[in-house]
Amino acid sequence: MKLKTGDNVVIIAGKDKGKNGKIIKTLKNDNKVVVEGVNIVKKHVKPNGQDAGSIVEMEAPIHASNVMILDSKTKSRTRIGHTTNKKGKKVRVTKKSNQNLD
Repeated sequence: MKLKTGDNVVIIAGKDKGKNGKIIKTLKNDNKVVVEGVNIVKKHVKPNGQDAGSIVEMEAPIHASNVMILDSKTKSRTRIGHTTNKKGKKVRVTKKSNQNLD
């Protein structure tokens, strides 16, 4: 998975198509990401000793293929490529503007 926590992404498929947000969490084993303010679901919380039960709205995971990186220069979605920097370390770059992501 080329996406990391903290990346700004845009949703390209599903009920929230066109929305953008920041990645809160990545689930690498399931190839899913949790995006802030996107794919909101209601979860019923069971009552325990002191607290009564409630309904909580939270972000649900979305598949990584349904999001794309948001390029900060062009303000549009773009693909991710890899290059090596001067120190020889592999870094992520945007394909449209060749901007460093790491």
